[in-house]
Amino acid sequence: MTAFLGEFFGTALLIILGDGVVANVVLNKTKGNNAGWIVITFGWAIAVFVGVFTASSLHSDAHLNPAVTIAMAFLGKFKWDMVAPYIIAQMLGAMTGALIVWLAYLQHFDETNDAASQLAVFSTGPAIRSTAHNLITEIIGTFVLVFAVLNIAAPSSSLGAVNALPVALIVLGIGLSLGGPTGYAINPARDLGPRIMHFILPMKGKGNSDWSYSWIPVVGPIIGGLIAALLFSIL
Repeated sequence: MTAFLGEFFGTALLIILGDGVVANVVLNKTKGNNAGWIVITFGWAIAVFVGVFTASSLHSDAHLNPAVTIAMAFLGKFKWDMVAPYIIAQMLGAMTGALIVWLAYLQHFDETNDAASQLAVFSTGPAIRSTAHNLITEIIGTFVLVFAVLNIAAPSSSLGAVNALPVALIVLGIGLSLGGPTGYAINPARDLGPRIMHFILPMKGKGNSDWSYSWIPVVGPIIGGLIAALLFSIL
């Protein structure tokens, strides 16, 4: 139960700070409006640091990401019967985090008439829409994340609080280097949980939740994570 709560609270904080920085940059009349990509990538890196550190302190393995959880199980570093509870905790945490961001920025959502900007707070989308290329980008980004995480965490399944900063720096690097094409979801829970909340929550001028794209930030990261795990096992 403690590990479940660790994944829940860690992922919730990840989304509160991660989606929160996007809201600050893209929504109208915020103090950080139009602050740019660098602010978003640094904000997400700090979100990862806080999330991993918190989850570790609550005695979870601090995956915060179904792609990491599945990769660890594939390698035998994590029990398969714990995969579903971890992913459920991650999804619920992501949905809760998105709800809190919406509450914090409620007035600014009301001041933002652009439906795409509203959706961008919750979930990722492609700069150029192309199923094959968008999927490949998510696979590559998550491969980098999971392969690096596996090397940091080896031989344990836990990232641990001491690894919170290295993992945050990896995510910062991915965002700066590979985030341009799709917004670097690299985490199914990070994208799908908040996207569900976008669909549910009442927002003035809200558009659709782009469900036709939604499978790419789920399937791509899982594939990328499994490729990383396979290569790690070979090496």
